[in-house]
Amino acid sequence: MNGKNVLGMIFANVHEEALETLTNMRTMGSVPFCSRYRLIDFPLSNMVESGITKIGVVTNANFNSLMDHVGTGKPWDLSRKTDGLYLLPPYSLNSTTMWGNRIDAIYGNMGFLDQSNQEYVLMTDCYSIMNLDYEKLFEAHENSGAAITVVGVKGKLPKNMRSLLVFDEVDENGKILDASIDTAGDGEVFYSCNIILIKKYLLQTLITTAHSKNEVSFQRSILMNCINSGMAYAYDATDCFVGTIDSVQSYYDISMSLLERENKKKLFAPERPIYTKERDDMPSLYGTEAVIKNSLIADGCEIKGTVENCIIFKGVKIEKDAVVKNSILMQDTVIGEGTKVNCIIADKNVNIKSGVELSGAENFPVSLSKDTRI
Repeated sequence: MNGKNVLGMIFANVHEEALETLTNMRTMGSVPFCSRYRLIDFPLSNMVESGITKIGVVTNANFNSLMDHVGTGKPWDLSRKTDGLYLLPPYSLNSTTMWGNRIDAIYGNMGFLDQSNQEYVLMTDCYSIMNLDYEKLFEAHENSGAAITVVGVKGKLPKNMRSLLVFDEVDENGKILDASIDTAGDGEVFYSCNIILIKKYLLQTLITTAHSKNEVSFQRSILMNCINSGMAYAYDATDCFVGTIDSVQSYYDISMSLLERENKKKLFAPERPIYTKERDDMPSLYGTEAVIKNSLIADGCEIKGTVENCIIFKGVKIEKDAVVKNSILMQDTVIGEGTKVNCIIADKNVNIKSGVELSGAENFPVSLSKDTRI
């Protein structure tokens, strides 16, 4: 089993309600991350690095930003005559309605599956930040003889994630003996990352059956039935850096954790690079009085003030005597002269004028929408 025999499907809109202001005008997959990336870059790059050559991106709404970012797939070597990258928006010749759920979305793209020559389907969402070697997943799936393999990670259960599958009991071979959905508790659990590897014909059969019964929950109608039938295995990805984004707070925490060298090294492993759309820009310029401490700063910035423990995207301008701490400033944000900000997340094109003081807290960052003026 190799990547060329696997069809990738990425769901770009799933759980986007968790990020509030950051997804008002974009999909979850196109949310900016870590000074130069988008969330979709991680599953796309993982698939490409594992040899997958055909990937469908399932969209629902607000996908203009996503389309602009992924384009023809050239940064991921997916702009090709055979296979390549496909955007799968929610309309067809017979329907212009939005997908209601994952079962609807897959059923609505059954033609895409039919026209694909690959034997397996790898499905993933965009809310899990990781750099996973899918080739090891393929090998584990083949060796186990599983009908379906679900990637999971051990850790504290995300609190704001709906319909999250938890593996309550797994045997020494990885077979899932018992599982539950919407489990409560603060202890460590083994929970699903919603990365699923399954044979294409089996997926088509299960989806067609579920759709005919008007079932709406993929986890309950598909995954739980497979587990109860003894068909499902778990693949443990705990050794990877894994960040599950289920709120603005978790987005902030995961982003800031990448200021630690070891976390950044695990996520951006040189043997499995993360690709993204490049915006050619000049090197960042630093004023004579600029002070930079423990921060990630992209190209094309102008820094004349103080920046400490921050993630700064391209084109950001921080004027003289401004102090920016513990914050995430996205593309083309401007911080005025003498302004002091702490623990904020500023979306693209935010402009905070001179002399303003704005502060959140590490456990409650202030999130500013795109084009906000203060």
